[in-house]
Amino acid sequence: MKNTKKYRVFKRLFDLGISFIAIVLLSWLFVILIIINTVCAYGRPLFFDKRVGLNGKSIKILKFTSMRYDAEENAHIYLNKKQMKQWKKERKVKNDPRVTRFGRFLRKTSLDELPQLFNIFVGSISIVGPRPITEDELKINYTEEERAKLLSVKPGLTGNWAVNGRNHTEYKNHKRQELELDYVNKISFKTDVAIIFKTFSVIFRFGDVN
Repeated sequence: MKNTKKYRVFKRLFDLGISFIAIVLLSWLFVILIIINTVCAYGRPLFFDKRVGLNGKSIKILKFTSMRYDAEENAHIYLNKKQMKQWKKERKVKNDPRVTRFGRFLRKTSLDELPQLFNIFVGSISIVGPRPITEDELKINYTEEERAKLLSVKPGLTGNWAVNGRNHTEYKNHKRQELELDYVNKISFKTDVAIIFKTFSVIFRFGDVN
């Protein structure tokens, strides 16, 4: 079942059902994490991160706050020149000093991504797909042809790049782009199921699927 209308309808129903069940079953965990993170994140336990969605539409991804409240505005204060360059290019920094202590726990266990179940429920992202990226990431790291291909599918909570060496693949060597575009080329329900199972394997090893 490739990227046909039948596949897209089936996938949407799958996303809707699984996200609803997960939200209900994990509601107690949401409450606990919100209470703890309200203290650790200076009263801002959740935040919306602007990303690019299907067909280039701007979407807002809901996440648990894992950084200091002024991490974006004052990045130049917390990061050195090398770290700033890495942040602008990759949107991640090793041992980022802006991440709070509880934020490190949220990232290590991938719990910072849990609120995206609501994004899946409303349909802005899917369970499986290329990870949602910023407009700058898209323009800098993908060719026009690659952008068109990447945006032809919904971004996902997890995906090919997220479960295949996320911490060892970067934009600069084009490995990240290859993994995300490879998913688009091989998209099918079978591929989605394989990625979902691999995601659980990574999470239970406390891997990073952010």
